[in-house]
Amino acid sequence: MTVLKTSMRNFFAHKGRMALSAVAVLLSVAFVCGTLVFTDTMNTTFDKLFAATSSDVTVSAKGASDTGETTSGNGRPPVMPASVLGEVRKAQGVKSAEGTVFSTSVTVVDSDKNNLSPNSGAPTIVGSWNGNDARTMKITSGAAPEGSGQVMVDADTADKHHLKLGDEIGVISAVGTHSAKVSGIATFTVTNPGAAIFYLDTKTAQETLVGKTGVYTNVNVTAGNGVSDEQLKKNVAAEIGGAYKVQTAKETADANQKDVEGFLSVMKYAMLGFAGIAFLVGIFLIINTFSMLVAQRTREIGLMRAIGSSRRQVNRSVLTEALLLGVTGSVLGVGAGVGIAVGLMKLMGSMGMHLSTSDLTVAWTTPVAGVALGVIVTILSAYLPARRAGKISPMAALRDAGAPADAKAGRIRALVGLVLTGAGGYCLYLAAAADKATDGSLWLGLGVVLSLIGFVAVGPLLAGAVVRALGAVVLRIFGPVGRMAERNALRNPRRTGATGAALMIGLALVACLSVVGSSMVASATDQLDKSVGTDFIVQNDGGQLITPQAVKAVKSTAGLERVTEYKLLDATLTTPDGRTSKNETINAADPTYAQDLRTETVAGDVADAYRPDSMSVFEGFAKKHDITIGSTVKVDFKDGSTADLTVRAITSDDVVIDKGAMYASIATAAKYVPADSMPLDVLVFATAKDGQEKAAYKSLKSALHNYPQYTVRDQTDYKQALKDQIGQLLNMIYGLLALAIIVAVLGVVNTLALSVVERTREIGLMRAIGLSRRQLRRMIRLESVVIALFGALLGLGLGMGWGATAQKLLALEGLQVLEIPWGTIIAVFIGSAFVGLLAALIPAFRAGRMNVLNAIATE
Repeated sequence: MTVLKTSMRNFFAHKGRMALSAVAVLLSVAFVCGTLVFTDTMNTTFDKLFAATSSDVTVSAKGASDTGETTSGNGRPPVMPASVLGEVRKAQGVKSAEGTVFSTSVTVVDSDKNNLSPNSGAPTIVGSWNGNDARTMKITSGAAPEGSGQVMVDADTADKHHLKLGDEIGVISAVGTHSAKVSGIATFTVTNPGAAIFYLDTKTAQETLVGKTGVYTNVNVTAGNGVSDEQLKKNVAAEIGGAYKVQTAKETADANQKDVEGFLSVMKYAMLGFAGIAFLVGIFLIINTFSMLVAQRTREIGLMRAIGSSRRQVNRSVLTEALLLGVTGSVLGVGAGVGIAVGLMKLMGSMGMHLSTSDLTVAWTTPVAGVALGVIVTILSAYLPARRAGKISPMAALRDAGAPADAKAGRIRALVGLVLTGAGGYCLYLAAAADKATDGSLWLGLGVVLSLIGFVAVGPLLAGAVVRALGAVVLRIFGPVGRMAERNALRNPRRTGATGAALMIGLALVACLSVVGSSMVASATDQLDKSVGTDFIVQNDGGQLITPQAVKAVKSTAGLERVTEYKLLDATLTTPDGRTSKNETINAADPTYAQDLRTETVAGDVADAYRPDSMSVFEGFAKKHDITIGSTVKVDFKDGSTADLTVRAITSDDVVIDKGAMYASIATAAKYVPADSMPLDVLVFATAKDGQEKAAYKSLKSALHNYPQYTVRDQTDYKQALKDQIGQLLNMIYGLLALAIIVAVLGVVNTLALSVVERTREIGLMRAIGLSRRQLRRMIRLESVVIALFGALLGLGLGMGWGATAQKLLALEGLQVLEIPWGTIIAVFIGSAFVGLLAALIPAFRAGRMNVLNAIATE
């Protein structure tokens, strides 16, 4: 009880000094809990949606996926004859059955040809209005579609794009473009995560999406009273045979949820990873806080020992303070985490993915995990300072306050740090020298971990040399004040090292990712310059295929010398060694693709691969299956027949664009794949006539005006799009790393604040002998700047080493160019100085307000 009282007294006596450490714990716990609440809420939302929209039993065409996604390579959904509906209705236990048609391989535009598809990545669905959808949607305006000239739209899409009754929209599919006017608006009775949904009558949906009537994509079956879904499934399957896919509501919902979980898991663990980095940075803050508090209470602890307190009691007293800190910060963090989750939901809402706060899900494991993690990390961080506190002898009460220095421990730490740093450097060397990216990635991961730990351990040793070097460049120009700031930073190298290490971790990751991202862009740009011989690329950024109507519009554009179509066909290959390779892809293109992409070969000429009944294979595949020029490969095309194709070229693996591709001509594929099963184009390449590039570019954009889902890019546009994509990804990562950097800044603030308290008497004496308040504040600010620059220098140097090593592994995948983004590196380094200035504002202000006499009188 005495230990608890003492701990409580000390905790509240230093509550201001504990606040920043508590904020670090709060931020880290909040990020963890916010991530868990957000992903759990999304799971709940999708669970409810899938459960509500799944009929008791669903019958679909054999080619349909388990998730209900109906898109196929030819742009039309897999269908079954309408006669199946009659057979289903005959099955025992069927209360009702209804045939439907829907597709997600569509684009919907308004009268001005603006794309109405969501920008959140959610699908655009066009289908027939049916009773199953009526369970989850209520017509709130107008009426359901009747006839080919009418369409109904969901309320969220109508609100977003300001659609009203009577507005004209166009549905673009592989069949063609169908125009209709809005006849009704339907509102979801469950949460819609962002899909745009349009309803036609059944006949119009069949004609618009499939190109013929008398077919369905699905039959929705409702069970009679007392009939389970499983029993109904067996009855329906027995009635219609095995030619179709039959699923219960649970199977359909589970398949949809599994598909969503893949995305959610990646997001969840990525965000938790950044939270872990924030926790790691927070450890340094907590260690520094308790180390300085212990140092400032040396005399108090010595007196406690002198009147009978044992080492164990002193140790427990400090750990109890850490427990109070951890509990306080964690509990507040759990509450803040719920707020973060709600904020993320609002953010997703602004992007088009609607999540209702009524579905907010806080599992009991979330606050338990958050509090447990925060408390454990805080106690472990405080363990070393507590252990040092327990070693203070009673004689320390007779001396001036100050933490007992352990020179032996410092030497051991430096030695361990040097060994780990050396081991990490050697692992990075092995990664850079690896022959396979998979092998090198293991060495890279180990090298990153060891070098990071090594730099943290050797930080106090590096602090002396680096701070002196920085002082010579940055501080000396400020005269005596600058020299005092340098000496203050050098006074306790362990403290400076720990404070700088907190900032080092975040900036090391920033530097590493900047190098990797810049190298990827530079390498891809270099490959484009060397390999691409076409002027324009037409594609759908959302991954949809290019409809025949759009291809026709491209080919009719004036000023073009050639147009090349490019398709992907699934196939099973049987190689000369007798082995079968399933799930392979044949890249079928027009022969002019050999001019559009100058592909390097190790044998043969890639242009010969477009001859009749010919193909190319890539180098790795050829070596694995002992394929040479002239070898015959049996190609069993999906939805087609088997072809015997002769290998005319073997392409190099040392490329970026189309790495691992196997080529054949579209004409060859058309001999073995029926026209109605032939996939649509993935890309279309166009080359302008000499001197007509600008005019052709403008004409091509104009020709595709009616197809806003497709983007026309010249090589400059393509390079910029690639740069923007990587830049957006890096900006998102930098945003998440900002949490760790904020925690590191709090560490600098806390270190300076406690340092000012520790040097109260010294500051009073300096003020007494003539140091002005302005000079004092400048000294504190300069000390903060040099500590921040110390952390930045270590972090940026370490990160560039990691990034350069990672680029060596990327070079094995064809990304040959190493590019250091010096602009970013220099900006981050300069920004670190401003971070130091910002962190010093409050400590410097408090130091400047000290009463000189009271400060001198402080013991």
